Amino acid sequence: MNHYQQRVLQVIAERAAAKKVDSTRHKCFISYHAEDIKEVETFLEDFGTEFIAKTIGVTDEDDFIDSEDTDYIMDQIRTKYLGDSSVTIALIGKCTWARRYVDWEIYSSLRDSKHSKVNGLVAIALPSIGSGGTLQARINDNVQRDSSGKDIGYARWYAYPTYKSSLRSWVDDAFSARTGRAHLIDNTRARRQRSASC
Repeated sequence: MNHYQQRVLQVIAERAAAKKVDSTRHKCFISYHAEDIKEVETFLEDFGTEFIAKTIGVTDEDDFIDSEDTDYIMDQIRTKYLGDSSVTIALIGKCTWARRYVDWEIYSSLRDSKHSKVNGLVAIALPSIGSGGTLQARINDNVQRDSSGKDIGYARWYAYPTYKSSLRSWVDDAFSARTGRAHLIDNTRARRQRSASC
């Protein structure tokens, strides 16, 4: 994905957010794999009134990506992309699990830093994978269920929403998790160094 595609998504997100005036909406960072850009556009058009989308996605064109200092890279992702967002929505497609930038965005979302607190985390399966698919590993570390199927981890994973009210409640829950479930965050996995083949 290039900066032009990034800007197109941002414009779509801003137009959707402008359709509704609601001071209770949360600022959300959207994490996704560039291969799923059309489904991401549809998601923003259909549900973008329920949150305020922050700048979307790290790319190879970012000048900080080639740094040898991984902490610097994570700080740059937090500052330039996650900004003042409080919830990260990870849109899960067929190959999202394999992308290093998605891993870095999730890592930065779950990291307390000098710039900001951790983000709440919601993973949503895109329509192209239905109820299946492989969850990105760091997200999977934080989506835990007990033997009865009850959510007991920090993050939640849902099928694609049918109603705006459903998405809104998921984002509200993720926002609340920042204080109520922060002790459940598992961000210990080593950061992915390169993208895998899918």
